[in-house]
Amino acid sequence: MSTTALAVVQGSYTMNVRAESWLGGTLLADSIPISDGGESRDRSLAVPEQISLTVPRRDGGFDWDPGTDPAHPLAAYGQMLRIDYGVDVGGQMEWINRGWFLITESSTDGDTVAVNCQGLLTLIDEASLIAPFQPSSTDTLGSVVRALVEPALTVGFDGTLVDRAVPLGMQWDSDRLGAVAEVLTAWGAAERVTEDGYLLIEPVSDAGSPVLSISDNSTTGTVVRWQGSTTRDGAFNCVVAQGEDSAGNQLQGVVYDGDGTSPYQYGGPFNPLPVPYPFQSSLLTTVAQCRTAAAAQMKLLRRQAFRRLGVTMVPHPGLVTGDIVSVTGAGLTNARCAIESLSLPYAPGEQTLTVRVL
Repeated sequence: MSTTALAVVQGSYTMNVRAESWLGGTLLADSIPISDGGESRDRSLAVPEQISLTVPRRDGGFDWDPGTDPAHPLAAYGQMLRIDYGVDVGGQMEWINRGWFLITESSTDGDTVAVNCQGLLTLIDEASLIAPFQPSSTDTLGSVVRALVEPALTVGFDGTLVDRAVPLGMQWDSDRLGAVAEVLTAWGAAERVTEDGYLLIEPVSDAGSPVLSISDNSTTGTVVRWQGSTTRDGAFNCVVAQGEDSAGNQLQGVVYDGDGTSPYQYGGPFNPLPVPYPFQSSLLTTVAQCRTAAAAQMKLLRRQAFRRLGVTMVPHPGLVTGDIVSVTGAGLTNARCAIESLSLPYAPGEQTLTVRVL
């Protein structure tokens, strides 16, 4: 987003949404009329992105009811929508790309067509393995991810990840997306689909500077408040990652919650004894790998367990899950927070965020 658009979305503004439909690399429609809808993202889900759209059945002389036509722009036979959110900047629309989404269902009721879409990881989630998948002796973690995902999605890797060989004897039977998740857990990595439709594999991290400052004050109408509940059920203050070396010796790496702001901090009042979260993977063949995986798993688990805030604000079409924001409100001042989930309306309305205090 331009600096001008960033300033505009801090207050009231005029917006629009446009969508293109593509099938197998061919453009089917470049101006789908959207009368209502919205987008939700939750990075705790296997497929984080969900889209709902309302389209008039007839517009501009075109019938948007897909009926039984497998090549219709709104049919669910591989059609993908590229969605852009427009912000009026000085009388001209600046378009912010929200990404590519797979149409999963379209239904017509009277004069409107309801269209549901999901993120592109749906392609991997629904494609169960039809035979056991066994890596070869030359495979690495990266090549296994490519073999499981491509050509449905093109995979890119963050340059800071260090690839390594996969132990012999690994096998996955049916769950393709689960196999990818196991590889990434052992690697200390996480995946996300970029706005360009690529699957990016990168280290688990909450680093980065805030992309936006959110303040709970009377002029912006932004509301910031604590949300959720507190429980000891499933809580932990250390992660134990277990594997084995080539000789069959059992290995493990332990990482303790040493965050001074964490209510589960090891050695703190939560419990003076270790309360472990264990996991095991045959992909872990050294103690160093176990420790790296345990540290990454600690960060992933904290995304679900740590303190959260609910934010209601003017829609900001540049935000996605994982972004770092600075929050003032609910007793906090300029606190770094990560966006864990969000909803973005595709018509005038309010945006909601769930952010985790870092």
